[in-house]
Amino acid sequence: MKAKYDVNQYVGVPVAANASGQYEIKREPDGDFKLHSWRTGRHSKGKYRGVGQIFLTENGLKVAVVAAYPVAYKDRHGFTPMQRLTSEFVSDAVVQLATEHLDGKQ
Repeated sequence: MKAKYDVNQYVGVPVAANASGQYEIKREPDGDFKLHSWRTGRHSKGKYRGVGQIFLTENGLKVAVVAAYPVAYKDRHGFTPMQRLTSEFVSDAVVQLATEHLDGKQ
């Protein structure tokens, strides 16, 4: 039997560093942005430390965590796996803006 592992869903927003090195939300051409969900995978690296933490997707996209939820192991295939959590965090202003967007969608 294969070993089970803890699975978390991370709702996040893609981010990019601006000219001064601060992370800001990547915007769509219309100026808006979208939140997406990823999960920890069998080979995901790093440790989750909190909202605002940046992780890398399997395609190398940097994403800031807006919310995290536990996922049942059997339900893990409903989400795309992420590559690894980094030690970087975005500013509180970025987290607040993305959280307001999250609250507005519910």
